[in-house]
Amino acid sequence: MKVLNYGRHHITEADMKAVCDALQSDYITQGPRVAEFEEKFAEYIGCKYAVAVSNGTTALHIAALGLGVKKGTKVITTPITFSASANCIKYCEGDITFVDINPHNILIDIEKVRALLEQSPKGTYSGIIPVDFAGYPVDLKALRALADEYGMWILEDACHAPGGYFIDEKSGRQHNCGDGSLADAAIFSFHPVKHIACGEGGMVTTNDQELYEKLLLLRNHGITKEPHLLHENHGGWYYEMQILGFNYRMTEMQAALGISQLDRADSGIIRRREIAAKYDDAFKNTSIETLPLEDNMGHAYHLYIIKVEDRKALYESLREKNIYAQIHYIPVHTMPYYQSLGYKKGSMPIAEAYYEKCISIPMYPTLTDEEQDYVIAKVKEFSLCEI
Repeated sequence: MKVLNYGRHHITEADMKAVCDALQSDYITQGPRVAEFEEKFAEYIGCKYAVAVSNGTTALHIAALGLGVKKGTKVITTPITFSASANCIKYCEGDITFVDINPHNILIDIEKVRALLEQSPKGTYSGIIPVDFAGYPVDLKALRALADEYGMWILEDACHAPGGYFIDEKSGRQHNCGDGSLADAAIFSFHPVKHIACGEGGMVTTNDQELYEKLLLLRNHGITKEPHLLHENHGGWYYEMQILGFNYRMTEMQAALGISQLDRADSGIIRRREIAAKYDDAFKNTSIETLPLEDNMGHAYHLYIIKVEDRKALYESLREKNIYAQIHYIPVHTMPYYQSLGYKKGSMPIAEAYYEKCISIPMYPTLTDEEQDYVIAKVKEFSLCEI
């Protein structure tokens, strides 16, 4: 049996041809493929604007800067996420407040956010970074109402959720993760285990033109050549550095790979949901706990997570059988860096209890039925959980 990782990229002949074509073209950075990828990704997500960058963390960084995060800005996020969701605020010298998770869906608990805001002077918090964890969409309608009440922006971390959505049960409208209909901006990652793999790469999406134009500056040293934005114009060569920006650009090869992978994004989501349904059925009537899904949610299934009592032993047992499961995530507030800033273990009891039991088992579109059967059998065999 080959090694079965918790996630796996899939590179086709078409992907390789797209990258080779980019390498043989006149541009290998700052060329037409980046703009094409942005346009096609925006269309796929359903937003007005998309800004391609070098990775998901740089997407978070410039989005936070674009939304006005600076020294002393206070922002709320979840402890169950990759650390970049919080780190991006620290890069801007802002302050992070973690809010515990809802035990049913592992997303930030909106009622706990409400309680925090109600007990804080109005204006204390400038924004919130919810995370569509594992591909499960955050209820941004409820969060938007709360953010509007307290004058806050929303930066949706949708790295796990391209293709995810939730349906507003009252209006029947479908809100795609990252479509800008409820969040001020959203970010995506194109890391190899994500739905769309570019090696590295990221995207910021928004419907706000002013924010979009600022993001374009921030990713490219703060420089523009756009005639309508220049303070002066000395000729066709002329450019201006208008703000302090960064070199966060995406290459043409990454964009070419992203365009090619985007062509099969829908089939990838369909397959992920088939795999998840099979896992759900296999673990019914066992001691293995799966995460329930509400009927109005379109889960993107970046991860498939189960909870078990002896997680460490299961993790080690699976590795002996070439099943390389993973843990998502160690709560961010328990990391040594954040503890050095005064965050305490024990302050997020639901997140910490979740961490003790969670384990992510293989979930990717090229996982075969036979391989999934093997994973299911080995998980059950270890757990002795059938009732």
